[in-house]
Amino acid sequence: MRTNTGRPRITSFEFEQWGGAMRIGLMVEGQNGLTWERWSHVLAMAERLEFPSVFRSDHYFIGPQQDSLEAYLSFVMAASQTKNIRFGPLVTPVTFRPPADIGRMVAQIDQLSGGRFVMGLGAGWNEAEHRAYGIHFPPVKERFERLEEAIRLIRAMHQPGPATFAGSYYQLREADCQPKPVAGRPPLLIGGTGEKKTLKLVARYADEWNAVNLGVDGYRAKLAVLDRHCQAEGRDPATIRKSMMVFGIVGGTEADLDASTRRVMSMFGAPAGTSLPDFRSGMKARGMVSGGTDEVVDQVGQLAELGLEEMQFQHFTFDSDSVPEYLAAEVAPKVRDL
Repeated sequence: MRTNTGRPRITSFEFEQWGGAMRIGLMVEGQNGLTWERWSHVLAMAERLEFPSVFRSDHYFIGPQQDSLEAYLSFVMAASQTKNIRFGPLVTPVTFRPPADIGRMVAQIDQLSGGRFVMGLGAGWNEAEHRAYGIHFPPVKERFERLEEAIRLIRAMHQPGPATFAGSYYQLREADCQPKPVAGRPPLLIGGTGEKKTLKLVARYADEWNAVNLGVDGYRAKLAVLDRHCQAEGRDPATIRKSMMVFGIVGGTEADLDASTRRVMSMFGAPAGTSLPDFRSGMKARGMVSGGTDEVVDQVGQLAELGLEEMQFQHFTFDSDSVPEYLAAEVAPKVRDL
């Protein structure tokens, strides 16, 4: 059985792009009305504003069903229409596609992009979209077993020559995936904060760990769990890149901050009579980055002190560049050297 038993490594592109600085990237929910025109605009905007990354979700729908671009088709566009950003899914549920298909697509998109693709994988969670599209949704234990097998199988595919893999759920027999990824294999990102399963897999396999909406105390606690898993695996936690996706409520002026608050309130809902400041305080307590420039920089700075290296802000409003422009002009320069 051909498997990759070596420790995870980052591609040369990754080393050059991270550079030890705190970075601000973007994240797009592809199932929330994303069209080809909007996606093309987001990519061009991200390059223009020099964001280091644009990630997107891999879902058919969450909540109301609306325009939703197939993730891997959209990554082909990202590979061909951009030159500098790193990109990939946050994250691909292992339940959606056979891992051999994921491995082939990943290798080819990685080739097309010159090594800028990040392979984000997860166990899957949204039962409603599985049910709607007739996709088997196994119990949580099996989903994580499938995730680990998929990681091992895809790594086997990306090694030189044919690969054979005999797992409980997935198999290969002398499958020679060509072309191979640019630098041996793309970096593997695992997203989530589950202490018993997810963080154990991060310690065992991931090049990058991505958390979601964790405040300082919550992030510190999860880091301690990850450190314990790394110790059990005989791995240095410093070899795992740390990133976080956040639902930011941000703005450079009071009017912009209020507009951003109303956008998020329309998405998450709020009890009648909730004031904008009270809503922001509540969301901040739940781990969202919230406030004006000084508050945002302070929150990001506290996380950077704990080792966070990149924060991807949700880009909610596809028809306006105002929040990304604010992040690029006012926030990114101030956190770059944190």
